[in-house]
Amino acid sequence: MLQKSLTTTLEAYDDILTIPEVADILKIGTSQTYKIVRSGQLKGFKEGKDWKIPKNCLIAYIKQKISY
Repeated sequence: MLQKSLTTTLEAYDDILTIPEVADILKIGTSQTYKIVRSGQLKGFKEGKDWKIPKNCLIAYIKQKISY
């Protein structure tokens, strides 16, 4: 159920997300998003100067954060 609702929520986004998009989805600031990505908690990669985050990595991050 969670996977389906996350997938539906993120349908409008491309498979590769930017820092501002991730910040918007998580309802946090871009500075906090950069910290999460740089720490390795949320997997991403740099393309030039920009970070790119695969949508499936964001879904995995969210699922890991809400399951305790």
